[in-house]
Amino acid sequence: MTFEMGLVFLVLFITIILFALEVFPVDKIAFFIIVSLTLLGLVKPEEAISGFSNSATIAVLALMILAIAMEENGVITWLTSGLGKIKAFPLFVIAPIFMIVTASISAFISTTAVVIVFIKIINQLSDRFNISKSKLLLPISFAGILGGSCTLMGTSTNLIVNSVSQNLGAPALRFFEFTTIGLIFLAVSVVYLTLMLGWLPWSGKRELENDYSVADYITSVRIKSGSQLVNKRLEETFLYNNPEISILKLLRDNRIHNSPGKYVTLKENDELLLMCNILSLSKLSDSQNLGLNEQNNWMAVDHGATGEKMVPKLEERVFVELLMLPGAALLGKTLGNLRGYMQQDIVPVAIKKRKTLTNVKERLVRSSSDKLVLKAGDRLLVDVSRENVKSLEAIENIVLLQEFDSLKTHSRFGRILSLVVLGSVIVLAATGVLSIMVSALAGVSILLLTNNLNLDSVYKKVNWQIFFLLAGMIPLGIAMHNTGADMWISEKLLGLLVGQSKTIIIGSLFFVTMVMSGVVSNNATAIIMTPIAMALAGGLNLEYKPFILAVMFAANFSFFTPVGYQTNTLIYGIGNYKFKHFFVIGGILSLILWILATFLLVRLA
Repeated sequence: MTFEMGLVFLVLFITIILFALEVFPVDKIAFFIIVSLTLLGLVKPEEAISGFSNSATIAVLALMILAIAMEENGVITWLTSGLGKIKAFPLFVIAPIFMIVTASISAFISTTAVVIVFIKIINQLSDRFNISKSKLLLPISFAGILGGSCTLMGTSTNLIVNSVSQNLGAPALRFFEFTTIGLIFLAVSVVYLTLMLGWLPWSGKRELENDYSVADYITSVRIKSGSQLVNKRLEETFLYNNPEISILKLLRDNRIHNSPGKYVTLKENDELLLMCNILSLSKLSDSQNLGLNEQNNWMAVDHGATGEKMVPKLEERVFVELLMLPGAALLGKTLGNLRGYMQQDIVPVAIKKRKTLTNVKERLVRSSSDKLVLKAGDRLLVDVSRENVKSLEAIENIVLLQEFDSLKTHSRFGRILSLVVLGSVIVLAATGVLSIMVSALAGVSILLLTNNLNLDSVYKKVNWQIFFLLAGMIPLGIAMHNTGADMWISEKLLGLLVGQSKTIIIGSLFFVTMVMSGVVSNNATAIIMTPIAMALAGGLNLEYKPFILAVMFAANFSFFTPVGYQTNTLIYGIGNYKFKHFFVIGGILSLILWILATFLLVRLA
């Protein structure tokens, strides 16, 4: 091993550790890779930034934009609109239908975009008909991954593997070249997951107030005569800018004021509805001339002149749960930051942290002073007036997990045009008339020129983390090839596998890639393993194709961990899953597909 190889392996080792522990977001890790490889002289400066102009990176970006257009114009919603009608069927019928529809759409549209729509549908079915979310979310996530593995444009991993292998001298894969194998994997998985439904947890209709124990943190404060708060503006009191207290409402003269501003002057007999933690409640109870928990006035208030009873429309305030996607505008903020960042009518209440390798338990964060920040996969509970729920949709890269009747209307022309454009992109790419990159860019251009796609939405909703991850990982693959690190690894593998059957060789490659993808992202795994697979095939004088497909499928099949694939991360907390559900159910599925893939791919060698 040369000194340069050692440096590449050091960068690779640090990268894997950073990915596994999620110390930094993946886009920051990507910049670390680019800078490190350049400063260490392992790649030329132009090679270090070549990932930004790589055809696969641009193709992935164009396909993400197309997926945004499909969602914005209601195409995905329209394609799934009839699923609510199957609510009367038993679960073992509903689950396979959901999986097949998810996989079919994911073969041509971003898996993450499709699964997000299904999360909304399943949440709605759960709330209305008490259908268990946990019985459906994991199967549709797995099915989306499997469907995306069936075509060349189905997932960014496929495009990356094809691009890297082409650069190393392998022939390009055709659009539907491996679809038959992918469909076999899908069919076996649908049957297996249907049989395993009984092992998944039950999660029926959720009451957000109970789930977050909201009632335990709500208190009513009445300002009595002689209180130090009388005739003071809110900004001058201990209640304002207190990281432990949120002022939800002010009741004065039988009128409710939601989220009163800092310039409001408090008066005698004003009542405040507060959300705060236990410590703050005890401090409030010791305050002079404040009456606590006199909440009967919130239930029925004298109307004054008419003498009638008026029930304040508290039901017009709703709790909404927001799911953080990669690239969300709220990422990196604490609960205290959020209360200053969001508009006055929106009150952040609590954060539910998703589980990670460094945070094995889902944690509920109420304290604004808590140093934990929002990350992708976390959920945020906010209190908002019903009429302003729509304003939440303007927040970049979040999903509203609570659905309301006022759904967004879509132009019929825009929906039809989007479908035609998507179909044209598929046909042009599948027939080889244009490459996926060119056809996807042409499709995006048509949608932009016809005003059926807004660039503002693109800037907000594109998952830039994936773009920068690909751009940063590609130079690492180049560095491995420049220094001969890929050949060194393949030679060591050849020493172990020489004389072994094709079944052992391909099976070993598939297994190692699949295990790595459970710790490192599937795209990063593909970039690392594709040059090794190519070198291994060349050293054994075997066909490249089965080795390339082994990496492609194995990098996607990280079912045994909730962090290996983005959709698994998103459903982890929502479905109340534990790590064992992925490790056992997903692990068995991974082993089944490993054996099946080895058998099928050996026949191509």
